[in-house]
Amino acid sequence: MNHEASPAIPQPTPPGTLPPPRPAQENVWFNLACNAVLPGIVLTQLSKESRLGPAWGLVVALSIPLVYGIYDLLKRKTWNVFSIIGLVGTLVTGGLGLLKLDNFWFAAKAAAIPMVLGLAIPMTLKTRQPLVKALLYNDQVLDTHRIGEALKARNTVPGFDALLLWASWVMAATFFASGVINFFLARWIVVAPPGTSEQTAQIGRLHWIEWPIVTLPMMVVMLFALFRLIKGLEQLTGLKNDELFHPAPAKPEKPAKG
Repeated sequence: MNHEASPAIPQPTPPGTLPPPRPAQENVWFNLACNAVLPGIVLTQLSKESRLGPAWGLVVALSIPLVYGIYDLLKRKTWNVFSIIGLVGTLVTGGLGLLKLDNFWFAAKAAAIPMVLGLAIPMTLKTRQPLVKALLYNDQVLDTHRIGEALKARNTVPGFDALLLWASWVMAATFFASGVINFFLARWIVVAPPGTSEQTAQIGRLHWIEWPIVTLPMMVVMLFALFRLIKGLEQLTGLKNDELFHPAPAKPEKPAKG
C-alpha cells in the first residue's frame, strides 16, 4: 500500500510556500434546507392539483437543490454531494408520483438512496474524493492541511488510514440500516392508491416521520464517528483538540476614537 499517495492526506508544503487556501465555509443548515426540507415540502404540499400540480411541483422542487448546487459550485469550486443526492431523490420521488407507479417503488426509492451511499462510502475511500472526507474529515471543519503535515512528520499515516477506514464502515453500516428502516416505514405508511391526494398526504407524513426515526439517530452516529475520529487524530498527530480545527477569524480592531 502506497501511503504517500493517500488521497485524504495533503502533500507537504514546499519550504517558503503558503498552505493551500481554505475552502469557503458552507452553511450546514441552509444546505439541509435546500437539499432536503424545501424540496420535500414542495412535493408534498404544492404538488396538489389545487396548487401547482404534480408536474410543476416537481419542476419547482427540482430547481431548489439544482440552483443551490450551482451556487455552491461557483462559490466553493467543488461539487456539492448533498445537492446531487437531493436532486436525484427529488427527481425519483416526483417521477414516481407522475407515473402513478405502485407504492412498492416509493419504498424501494426510500431504501435505495441511503444504501447506495452506504456502498459509495467504502468504495470511494481510495479515490481522490472519498465520500467520508465530505461527511467527516472535512476541511470546512478540520484543518486538514495541518493534520496532514503532522501525520507525515510523525509517520502515522497508516494509523490514519485505519482510522478513516473504521469511520467509513461505521457510516456505511449506518446508511444501510437507514435504508432498511426507510423501506419498512414507506411500506407501512404509503398505502393509498397511486396518484391520489391521499397518497400525497401519506408521502408528506412519511417525510416528516423519517426525521425523528431515521435522520436524528443517523446524526447521532455521525457525531459519535466524528468524536472518535478527532480523538484518534489527537493521538496520531500530537495536536491538541483545538489545534485540529481552523482558528477563528480575527475580529477587526475598532478604530481608536479621536
